Amino acid sequence: MSYVPTPEQALELIKRYNTEPFHIQHAETVGKVMGHIARQYDPGNEDYWTAVGILHDIDFEQWPEQHCVKAQELLRELDVDESVIHAVASHGYGLVCDVQPERLMEKYLFAVDEFTGLIGAAALMRPTGYEGMEVKSVMKKFKDKKFAAGCSRDVINQGAEMLGISVQELAALTLEAMTA
Repeated sequence: MSYVPTPEQALELIKRYNTEPFHIQHAETVGKVMGHIARQYDPGNEDYWTAVGILHDIDFEQWPEQHCVKAQELLRELDVDESVIHAVASHGYGLVCDVQPERLMEKYLFAVDEFTGLIGAAALMRPTGYEGMEVKSVMKKFKDKKFAAGCSRDVINQGAEMLGISVQELAALTLEAMTA
């Protein structure tokens, strides 16, 4: 009988396959952002959105060349519900797999995964961290292609487009969630 992991179970699973503090922190950050967004757009399902956010990179540290493909295998072996597996895989759509984000939650995961990295990097550059950070400064960093070069602006743009919102709106929502 398959199951949907709780956020706590998702974190245990992430730590089973990841040891790098950065990867664990990224999983927790994306989970937090997803839970925050769920409170607005899918109330009552915050734990589900959070768990998916936490699990999204379960395979990345050990199998980066099989990212999102190996995740599906691992999660199936663990008897995780197919809806979670689809969501986790869909965040790599067009990059490392062909599982398309279909549900609102999947589209948000696709979009915010990269944006959390860019916003996190921007916070590291500020003496006050996230405190007082504004969307305007996030967008300035977004436009600077050399800043946090590993964060794909194309993916962020594509994610905002999937959601039918502007990149600024996505930045505002992601920043709000990261500072909540």
